[in-house]
Amino acid sequence: MMTVMRNKTTNSRSLTKEASHERIVTAAARAIRRSGYDGTGVADIMKEAGLTHGAFYAHFESRDAMLAKAADHAGAESNALAAQVLAAAPSDQALQALMQVYLSKEHIEGIETGCPISALGSEMPRQSPEVRHAATSRIKEMIGLIARQFPDLEPQAAHERALVTVSTLVGTLILARAVNDPTLSQSLCDASLKSVVVPVGKPSS
Repeated sequence: MMTVMRNKTTNSRSLTKEASHERIVTAAARAIRRSGYDGTGVADIMKEAGLTHGAFYAHFESRDAMLAKAADHAGAESNALAAQVLAAAPSDQALQALMQVYLSKEHIEGIETGCPISALGSEMPRQSPEVRHAATSRIKEMIGLIARQFPDLEPQAAHERALVTVSTLVGTLILARAVNDPTLSQSLCDASLKSVVVPVGKPSS
């Protein structure tokens, strides 16, 4: 009986710690997109997660370890949403549907919950190797997701097409968010949609 009670207590503590850990990572994933890596402090994250500052080291060895987890979590969220959009659209319209969502007004304004690549890309060269590794893995995942939308192309050609598509999407979103002219912001998005969403093998008009 005592063994069963100890096991239950241990399991309960483990679940509580996992839940707390998830709250920290979720809060950090939002914070890095909202405020950048340099603007994300441990104390603020712990407060947002409803935990004390002192509890931080029960979950992470360092701030960089937390940021790496946050980068991975943010990338996973973004890629999962992209996969959902692709799966919901007819196969011949899936990529266009994704691009329209990615370059939508809602995504431009929703930096805190949007794509972390466009929100944090310019900061990446100055981050620790573990943070960069986590972000790079999710970027590769996104490229692979896009490459699968070109089943009629050879793998290398599909990969290259995906590289161009991802680069265009991310670059356009960065510029669309940077300018304070709504008309220019929308024009950037419209031009990218027009130039990239072209049937394979046909030149753009």
